[in-house]
Amino acid sequence: MNLQTFTLGDLQTNCYLLDNGQEALIIDPADDGDFLNEELSRQNLILTRVILTHGHFDHCLGLLSLATAWPKLPIMLHPADNFLIAQAQNNARHWLNKEIDPVPEANQTLSDGQIINFGQETLKVMHMPGHTPGGVALLSEKQDNDETYLFTGDTLFANGVGRTDFSYSSYQDLLNSLAKLKGLKQAGAYSLALPGHGDSFY
Repeated sequence: MNLQTFTLGDLQTNCYLLDNGQEALIIDPADDGDFLNEELSRQNLILTRVILTHGHFDHCLGLLSLATAWPKLPIMLHPADNFLIAQAQNNARHWLNKEIDPVPEANQTLSDGQIINFGQETLKVMHMPGHTPGGVALLSEKQDNDETYLFTGDTLFANGVGRTDFSYSSYQDLLNSLAKLKGLKQAGAYSLALPGHGDSFY
């Protein structure tokens, strides 16, 4: 599995493009779907699905361009964050002070323990509430380079954790989620963490 990282948008959100040489999936398209479509075309890749680690606008504003270019595109999100997708356009308008395209709703759900097959690879979904109610992390199998990837969304960063001062956030839930991530690290379940913002870390 090939992994490319693009840092996109006003809030410098990490977008991850995974491919097997023919098909691709995107984790958190940020707010530049046009750029991602150009990359998919340039690399001759077929987009098979988009996975959202959570519903905040800076992670999903690129969805409209992708969904327009790829009809019937599966868009996957934990249902506890559906309300955030519904508010994404208004929230982006408020925080960025500019007009924003509408954001398509998710059409497939993510659940704790779910296995997403991608060619010969798999991603395991782990519910990580706290920053948002429906935040998830995604754990990959070991790659050819011996790395095992954990996509942490905005739960855990190289030098911090996700904020919990939103009305829908939960500090206690975040602590519980961080404890799960610590247990995974101690068990050697992943080697490289890939967060929603900032640098990857071991």
